[in-house]
Amino acid sequence: MIGSIVHLSRNLRAGFILAREGALALIDPNALPPAARIGLRFARLIERRQAGDGAARLSAALTRLGPSYVKFGQFLATRPDIVGAPAARDLERLQDRMPPFPREDAVRMVELALGRPLGELFIEFSEPIAAASIAQVHKAAIRTPEGPLTVAVKVVRPGVREGFARDLQAMRAAARLFERLVPDAKRLKPVEVVEALARSVAVEMDLRLEAAAVSELGENTKDDLDFRVPKPEWDLTARDVLTITWIDGIRLNDIARIEAAGFDRVALARTVIQSFLRHAIRDGFFHADMHPGNLFVDPQGRLVAVDFGIMGRLGMKERRFLAEILLGFIRRDYLRVARVHFEAGYVPPHHSVEDFAQAIRAIGEPIHDRRADEISMAKLLTLLFEITSLFDMATRIELVMLQKTMVVVEGVARNLDPRLDMWTTSEPVVREWIERHLGPLGRVEEAGSGIATLAGLAADLPNIALQAKRVLNQLDDMTAQGVAVHHESVSAIGRAEARSTRWSMAALWIIALTLMIMLIKDF
Repeated sequence: MIGSIVHLSRNLRAGFILAREGALALIDPNALPPAARIGLRFARLIERRQAGDGAARLSAALTRLGPSYVKFGQFLATRPDIVGAPAARDLERLQDRMPPFPREDAVRMVELALGRPLGELFIEFSEPIAAASIAQVHKAAIRTPEGPLTVAVKVVRPGVREGFARDLQAMRAAARLFERLVPDAKRLKPVEVVEALARSVAVEMDLRLEAAAVSELGENTKDDLDFRVPKPEWDLTARDVLTITWIDGIRLNDIARIEAAGFDRVALARTVIQSFLRHAIRDGFFHADMHPGNLFVDPQGRLVAVDFGIMGRLGMKERRFLAEILLGFIRRDYLRVARVHFEAGYVPPHHSVEDFAQAIRAIGEPIHDRRADEISMAKLLTLLFEITSLFDMATRIELVMLQKTMVVVEGVARNLDPRLDMWTTSEPVVREWIERHLGPLGRVEEAGSGIATLAGLAADLPNIALQAKRVLNQLDDMTAQGVAVHHESVSAIGRAEARSTRWSMAALWIIALTLMIMLIKDF
């Protein structure tokens, strides 16, 4: 109970700061139940004057709340289905920039993580050159048989795990309360969103997992001539330290330097789109934070990605879904697009395939009246997910992350080539994958896999039969004898309910008193 009170107080503070900075103005009151609308109206009474609008309000509030909430804001930028498209666009601008911690602390973290003095590990080790909420980066050099090698060393911020753990517990409590108070919120899965953030942060805070992501993406793309990633130095990597080769290149948003270096902007834009689609559709593993600060062009003209803390993964079903809907829109086969949704189980079967195809046609037809360079594939997917919500399609976090990443990737590519034809650029990658996996060869491989699965099932049939017999015997016993509930159990349930009621009333009084104290202190 004490823990619940602590979480409530933290969430009250967060809510107060959001209200004070004017961030609650982004909430559409029409989407809330009557009681919540009244609460929103009262909360907005404490808005600070001249709080700004849009990104200014939300960014100010999240920055004031601290690193955990900055990271949460960045994560919500990938979930426009939760916060709405305008808020998601605002959150994209939220910069995860924090003051660096001292070099001495970083050296202590490195020596503790790697178990050796810094001088034995690195020839050079710079002051921090970039700092975020979870870690910061230093430029360094190591000894190799070929001579000194320049590397980037990422070091986890001291005490960051404890701070995130506290804030995530409060966010979990808020998500559970939100689900109880707003019945329609269950479709948006707020608890699942917080758990996804917790998993994402856990991965980001274990730099060994980021090194593994670099390694996996490197293996997947080793034969791609136009794309590469840095190489992790495993001997100099631990949970709190990641060492990878240093990337010398030009950021993709530095158009002037790209032109001065003589690189082909049109070819680069095509590489950005096709590389992303190859990673997503061909490999099922893609960089989910491909903003211009994480993308470079190296001296050989290859696209290079860095910062692998946020990665996306798609199973075979999701990859087929993505490939087929993109090809369906290219060919204007809306009935096929609709059927793919139903075959994947994303739309409940009680809906009509034909009605769903009609809704998809309303998205697809307008784009065919425009020039190819005016069509946004990311916007098309955004509209598609909006339509699917009308047909009770549950939120698919991996698909929303994919769609959001595509928005960013498309923006990077169009900045390089404003006249980029998304469909012509994408079609070869999509068609090749479909021909490979859904054509004759793919069918043969699928049949072989099915036969192997059936053979394994046949071998397990005797054990399955024995287990089924035991379960049926237990059901027979329960049917004959019934399920006994002891008198003490009933009494214990009653006592627990009474305690819950008393604590709930106490919590309500604590909330009211806390809010009054916060208002008095602020004013």
